[in-house]
Amino acid sequence: MARIAFILLCHKNPAAIVTQANQLTAAGDYIAIHFDASASADDYRTIQDGLSGNPNVVFAKRRVKCGWGEWSLVQATLNAVEAATDAFARATHFYMVSGDCMPIKSAKFAHQMLDHNDVDYIESYDFFDSNWIKTGFRQERLIYRHYFNERTQKWRFYAALGFQEKLKITLQIPSDLQVMIGSQWWCLRRQTIEAVLAFTVERRDVMRFFKTTWIPDETFFQTLVRHLVPGREIENRTLTFLMFSDYGMPVTFYNDHHDLLLGQNGLFARKISVEAQALRENLGALYASQRMAFDISDEGRNLFSFLTERGRVGRRFGPRFWERDTKLGRDRELMIIACKQWHVAKRLVAAINAQTNVPALEYLFNEDHSTLPDLGGIETSLRKRSRHRRALMRMLFSHYGSDRLVICLDTASLDLMSDFHEDRATVRLLEIECSFDDDYLVGHAKRVGLAGEQTSEDTIARLLPTIYNDMIYEREAIRDAEFADAARMRETASVDENAAALVKFLGVSPEVALTLAQTPHLFVD
Repeated sequence: MARIAFILLCHKNPAAIVTQANQLTAAGDYIAIHFDASASADDYRTIQDGLSGNPNVVFAKRRVKCGWGEWSLVQATLNAVEAATDAFARATHFYMVSGDCMPIKSAKFAHQMLDHNDVDYIESYDFFDSNWIKTGFRQERLIYRHYFNERTQKWRFYAALGFQEKLKITLQIPSDLQVMIGSQWWCLRRQTIEAVLAFTVERRDVMRFFKTTWIPDETFFQTLVRHLVPGREIENRTLTFLMFSDYGMPVTFYNDHHDLLLGQNGLFARKISVEAQALRENLGALYASQRMAFDISDEGRNLFSFLTERGRVGRRFGPRFWERDTKLGRDRELMIIACKQWHVAKRLVAAINAQTNVPALEYLFNEDHSTLPDLGGIETSLRKRSRHRRALMRMLFSHYGSDRLVICLDTASLDLMSDFHEDRATVRLLEIECSFDDDYLVGHAKRVGLAGEQTSEDTIARLLPTIYNDMIYEREAIRDAEFADAARMRETASVDENAAALVKFLGVSPEVALTLAQTPHLFVD
């Protein structure tokens, strides 16, 4: 059976470290601790004294002073790994954790999962070809020597970098290595760890190279594991659930995140607040339990994005200057159907295409696979369509040989509605107001990835009011915009009332409008 040796790098909170170590070893696992050499000596003694009676705990024989982004973090990890391999012959896996990490599954669940999957779990993407690095240095991390810490010695760091750039002094990447990058929170099999340790002794050239790179804890193990282990034996992901804000900061979890964390597809979570004592106690007890049943919905990241990436008023990105300066044409009419329930708008679009000569398109700015004519490539992705929205619309007017065009937009697309209404063209809006019952809201949550088939009823119950309020907010935001020539259809309105709205929107005869309003099953979910 699998036995895990946890590799813990820490520098503070001695009481929490003692508790964490006892929790992780309660089910028979092990832990090797590296306590930063620059931290308090009294804190280190507190940890040693607190764990002195625990045979499943060992300390790194050599402690180093660690700095963010430095090689010292990798060296500290290697020191703890060496201590673990020497002390724990029965350890089958080595799992990197921090003091902010806590289990979100039981040890029994973790052991069974590792037994059934003979692979290493480590993120490892090509350093140069992937988009793993979102901001900051890229190749500068590798090709220049970094002797100073950017956070504590900023002037020296950038002066040294500028000197090397000016004189074109660069490092040569070992020719037989494909440098990889990924999360530092890995779980590796014993044979992989032993191969890595042997490699560090045999390939001193590789060690010299990495020792002066910047943030090597994101590249060292990721590169060596890919170099030493066949690809079929690597699962390219971390077993630690973590998220980052759009400012690049780790998301912190609190007491009320308990159910969400247990539903994620991982064994640990980071970063757990030091103030979330109830959460820490519950997760610590969970690891020592015999629990095997977990409803894994894995909706955490989508849910976080839904709740946070909306900007202050629901619109984060304004129109680009080339979009503002592009015009649809003064004599053209663009008619926008705004509806949250896409199937309703799509049925109306089909009826408009059948009953009128006005070209009508579905959610071309919301749905990736919308049916569009070949327009030279601008239509191939949502990103291109949105970025060149007015250019796309001009091309569609020309393609259909019409000065009138109907499109559908989700009610969340207020930025697009506002942008089109600023054009010299005649722009009209038809808002379709639908009823939202709980079944629809649950289905919507699953369609957009906020929930899964295994999401608990309690999580759904807490999520539904947020989704409902968000839909109402979108509806009110459209009305607050006070667009000219706006009409409204309602699921609760009579056929005659909806027909009148269609007359105003499309400019068709009352007879045609009545036929459209009577479209079979228009509002049926």
